[in-house]
Amino acid sequence: MNSNPIEAGFASQLAAIRQQGLYRSRQTIERSQGVTVQCDGRILLNFCSNDYLGLANHPALVQAVKAGVERYGVGSGSAHLICGHSAPHRALEEALALFTGRQRALLFSTGYMANMGVITALTGRGDRVIEDRLNHASLLDGGLLSAARLQRYRHCNMSDLQRLLAQQSEAGKTLIVSDGVFSMGGDLAPLPELAEVAQAHNALLMIDDAHGFGLLGKNGAGSVDYFGLNEQQVPVLVGTFGKAFGTFGAFVAGSDGLIELLIQRARSYIYTTAIPPAIAEATRVGLTLLQHESWRRDQITTLVERFQRGVAALGLPVGEASSAIQPVIVGASHLAVQASEALLAQGILVSAIRPPTVPAGAAQLRITITALHKEHHIDRLLDGLAGIKTLISDDQSDDQAAAQ
Repeated sequence: MNSNPIEAGFASQLAAIRQQGLYRSRQTIERSQGVTVQCDGRILLNFCSNDYLGLANHPALVQAVKAGVERYGVGSGSAHLICGHSAPHRALEEALALFTGRQRALLFSTGYMANMGVITALTGRGDRVIEDRLNHASLLDGGLLSAARLQRYRHCNMSDLQRLLAQQSEAGKTLIVSDGVFSMGGDLAPLPELAEVAQAHNALLMIDDAHGFGLLGKNGAGSVDYFGLNEQQVPVLVGTFGKAFGTFGAFVAGSDGLIELLIQRARSYIYTTAIPPAIAEATRVGLTLLQHESWRRDQITTLVERFQRGVAALGLPVGEASSAIQPVIVGASHLAVQASEALLAQGILVSAIRPPTVPAGAAQLRITITALHKEHHIDRLLDGLAGIKTLISDDQSDDQAAAQ
């Protein structure tokens, strides 16, 4: 028995997490990311990476990092506003502004820091932040930290959003925030409707397109471009580099005034070290590749269609997304873990996503399909899912019975 009351408290909390089927464990990857990964000496077929376009190990990006390290070293040395803003940072920001069709772009060290920095810089006490209920945690945390009144509307429900907007509010600003492509469901936000509602209520609209860049729109310019929206309709646009770009970091794109205000007020920009210049160099190469190698997007579309036909034939409960994110809904957290472990036993790596990442009772297998997967990889995954179909179907039947 642990006599240290603090440690005993930790142990009690951990035991409760385990009992709820919510305990998280790390996998140690022993070689570079790809369609397969090596973990604990085993080669696993990887269906949980966000390296959607397969650029993380691209020779051109690797060479860009090597050349960048030779010239700039391995670290940036400081924050952007001290002495950490290098020529590669400036060149990348200029390229991102052109890519997104906006006046300027601003680099952040992570997507989490970008979202928290933007929301807290633009809103404060007396303002309102209204968010989709299934937004990424970084967006929700930004709303909580802003000291503004945080409200959440039902997922992609414009009527519920308008209901909140119609409520009596303070005299301050209103910021509406949504993912472009939702990170767990893979579904696309109704951006034209969001833009219309925001303009009708004189609200500022912010879209985090972390999972849309590289995959949607002309030349991979994302979900905002996919819908043909401009800077006036979506004034605040956020993206990350750790997904389709194949590297690390994040950015915000918008007007000159927006970017200058963020430089002055976004604490997560002002008070943190800039990403290494070598990473900025590689990101600029990734940006070029994702625009010009359209076969990568085409391959994902082909494989997603093959996967969806397969799961439909199996009768498995899946989402309606057409993106690279293809969730298989399980329901109970402990059964999602069992399903993930059963696939792992077959050499297939798929993450079990549980609350609070998804709503209670909506645990899932989050499957991501990349440009480097082949048709036989999809078929192997479908065979694996067929082997655990009873486990998933039984849970769905139990949920339906409990609801009646």
